[in-house]
Amino acid sequence: MEKGTGAAPRRVDTAEIGRTQFSYFDFMMAAFVTILLLSNVIGAGKVATVDLPLIGDWPFGAGILFFPVSYVLGDVLTEVYGYAHARRVIWAGFGAVLFMAFMSWVVVRLPPAPDWGNQAAYEAVFGQVPRIVAASVCAFWAGEFVNSFVMAKMKLMTGGKYLWTRTIGSTVFGEGVDSLIFYPLAFWGAEGWTNHLVLIVLLTQWALKVGWEVLLTPFTYLVVNMLKRREGVDVFDTGTNFTPFRTRI
Repeated sequence: MEKGTGAAPRRVDTAEIGRTQFSYFDFMMAAFVTILLLSNVIGAGKVATVDLPLIGDWPFGAGILFFPVSYVLGDVLTEVYGYAHARRVIWAGFGAVLFMAFMSWVVVRLPPAPDWGNQAAYEAVFGQVPRIVAASVCAFWAGEFVNSFVMAKMKLMTGGKYLWTRTIGSTVFGEGVDSLIFYPLAFWGAEGWTNHLVLIVLLTQWALKVGWEVLLTPFTYLVVNMLKRREGVDVFDTGTNFTPFRTRI
């Protein structure tokens, strides 16, 4: 397929793409997996606070600052390259998260050298509760696929118009499924977590993630339009097999 030269992209359907070698797809995949891993490693374990007017200090998980960016990139991937390419990236991220969890488990449990005194700190930073890891992996997998599916279907429904409706709409559903799976699986019945608190945190985190998506809408438009011009195509998922259980494009 002829590559774009900066001119307006032409509409193509799934069957026309085949195994086209896109110029920027690999970079987008790398960015998606990198943000996903770092938001889980660096941001997941820290609870930060923000001073809100009339409310005071409000705690929030630090990972929320960057994890929603993976949903933004998921939107970009689906919008520019189609559901099948986004599905391949989601599976790559899923495998990377599983390996990260396994590697953390192995390295933390290796016996430390007698003169190395940082084992407790290392366990505090990289030690992971199996229940939370399982909840996180399941929530990510389901939420990202819902996000991509809704994005692709809404593009067909709107004829490719009104990008903001599908970026926000897909996040409402995708982050909703993510939160509905993660918080009950991770914390329902856990010590220190009442059922009421789980629901409050679930709704708060979902609202914050959707709000973050809304704020990033101009950035999403910028990246989507740039990539469509550079790749020279605007992919529509006509005739796409939307099963999540495959990696072949």
